Amino acid sequence: MTESGPAGPIGDGTRAVRAGLPEPVKHEPTLPGPVFAAHFHLPGDPTGGYAYGRDENPTWTHLERAIGDLEAPDSGGDVETLVFASGMAAISAVLFSQLRAGDAVVLPDDGYQVLPLVREQLTAYGIEVRTAPTGDDAQLDVLEGAKLLWIETPSNPGLDVCDVRRLADAAHARGVLVAVDNTLATPLGQRPLELGADFAVASGTKMLTGHGDILLGYVACRDAELTASVRRWRKIVGAIPGPMEAWLAHRSLATLQLRADRQNANALVLAEALRGRAEVTGVRYPGLPDDPSHKVASRQMRRFGCVLSFTLPTRARAERFLEALRLVDDATSFGGVRSTAERRGRWGGDAVPEGFIRFSAGAEDPDDLVADVLRALDEASVSAD
Repeated sequence: MTESGPAGPIGDGTRAVRAGLPEPVKHEPTLPGPVFAAHFHLPGDPTGGYAYGRDENPTWTHLERAIGDLEAPDSGGDVETLVFASGMAAISAVLFSQLRAGDAVVLPDDGYQVLPLVREQLTAYGIEVRTAPTGDDAQLDVLEGAKLLWIETPSNPGLDVCDVRRLADAAHARGVLVAVDNTLATPLGQRPLELGADFAVASGTKMLTGHGDILLGYVACRDAELTASVRRWRKIVGAIPGPMEAWLAHRSLATLQLRADRQNANALVLAEALRGRAEVTGVRYPGLPDDPSHKVASRQMRRFGCVLSFTLPTRARAERFLEALRLVDDATSFGGVRSTAERRGRWGGDAVPEGFIRFSAGAEDPDDLVADVLRALDEASVSAD
């Protein structure tokens, strides 16, 4: 897969549709079906090719090439991607393959909810963990002497954004590696490797695949030595995706641009509508021109994502709102073609108000989605808190 087509540079939709496909073979499917194999025929010395199912699989190979095409289309093929059983498997692979006892790592203190558990494990292994907020590039202040900087932008669930290039340049000047969690943005929203990151990491469970039916993660990296260390960790831990999940993920990539454009547009329309409601406060969406994150986001993001957030006055009001929705599922995770929302405080661990709602815009008709949300707000306001 190359950056240029017959008439020059190709667009995101064309790239997504064609990414990772093998050369066509007469009488064979365009995207070969999943290869279910624990082992492969291996006469003689084990050199090259496929040998054992924990190490490699042809179905992974197609998907890994596809994701690499999306994360770094201008790389000339020097980016290698590794797929994992989940987003957390991918995150853990980077952290635990790069860090040793005595090292220091910088994490966001407003990132994904599982990061505090990761912090506990890192600390137990003798690794110093420093944290700072995503907004205002605050992680710059705690970089000195660190081994790895972990960036999550936009942050989940607060939707703050940091300047990836600025942070990466500052980190590299201090000899610090940089990893960016690109889950919320997807490769169609931003490309961390082009912004200077050493690793682009994401959960493919969410918008990348978009149907809420698989768990998947990946790591993309330009440096062969760094990639080899992550691959070794995957081999040791065995955190590999099943071939069916990998095939479904690749199948789903073909509609990524279509889904992303509709979901991003819906998120913006909904955010604008919510700002007109008196009972709604703290509406956040990086695509809003006056959002605190918009200035930085507009420099490094090509799409602003499908997630927005807002706060209702009380926990009871938020729960009534969620119950009143008809076109939106009360579910965790985000990025699916069906809109979802949840009161994020129910999990604990996120520093958010009790009435804080994380909303993931799906691919419904925008008028229907907005009408359902506004009706649910009306119904939730009828009863006293």
